[in-house]
Amino acid sequence: MRRLLFLNGIKAFEAAARSGSFAAAGLELHVSPAAVSRMVHLLEQRLGVALFERKANRLAMTAAGRAYQSGLTPIFDALASLTAQVTASLSVRVLTIGVGPTFAMRWLIPRLADFRREEPDIDVRITTGGAAAPFGDDWSCGITLGNGEWPGLAAEPLFAADLLPVCAPRLARDLKRPADLKGPSLLRVAHATEDWPLWLKAAGLARTTARGPEFGYYGQALQAAVDGLGVAMGIRPYIDDDLAAGRLVAPFALSVPKGMRWYLVYRGFQREQRDFASFRRWIIRAAAEPAARGKAAGKVQRHAG
Repeated sequence: MRRLLFLNGIKAFEAAARSGSFAAAGLELHVSPAAVSRMVHLLEQRLGVALFERKANRLAMTAAGRAYQSGLTPIFDALASLTAQVTASLSVRVLTIGVGPTFAMRWLIPRLADFRREEPDIDVRITTGGAAAPFGDDWSCGITLGNGEWPGLAAEPLFAADLLPVCAPRLARDLKRPADLKGPSLLRVAHATEDWPLWLKAAGLARTTARGPEFGYYGQALQAAVDGLGVAMGIRPYIDDDLAAGRLVAPFALSVPKGMRWYLVYRGFQREQRDFASFRRWIIRAAAEPAARGKAAGKVQRHAG
């Protein structure tokens, strides 16, 4: 027989531990801070262990409290998700994906028609994500660049983030060797200042400095490269389709790892949910498909003058 201890107290403790105060927990649970404090105190009495050290103007969890909260929060997240599934209309199947604007435009959206053919009843919604955005409460998953460490979340690698310069075919005619690159023609991305120095150092051009126009996103810099404004630092998989179509070429064979990878990020309990499981299978398969094409397209491409 399952023995459940004082669920109101458990809810009060988890909310206080997660938010950092009885006042914030009270707002979330629609009770007074004093009521939250009483429920947590009763829970501590029933457990026979202190969960908080009550200090002036702040709460500090004990080791037991930290261990309890780390297990409780995923349980409540899973319960909220399960409740939403059960109470939602069976005709509404929503998958919300947090993803950066360039990844969405350069890779995900061009392939979504394939997923829709497989799962026409799932309503896919794209929302702002990326490395700078926290994982949203309403997200089914996120696709982001990083080191694979997101506390409390599962992360599965999708792509290596390799760097290589790319440009319009007509500009590539004058680029016979890396030393032909000139600083004012090297397009920059504001949040990726390390890309050009990383590649130039590997090419033996550490003294060359990128001084070309600066853009807010990779997508803007890559579009400028397509239009012949200069040479952009391409990052996979953003450039794979443009290389395959010939809109961009890679004038040099040298490809340098960025030091991070692209990951599919999600809460562990979602792995068993039908709609997310379908998307997860699809994107892992789709992520593997352009690898051979991208490798071939990334070879040195020279054009006669």
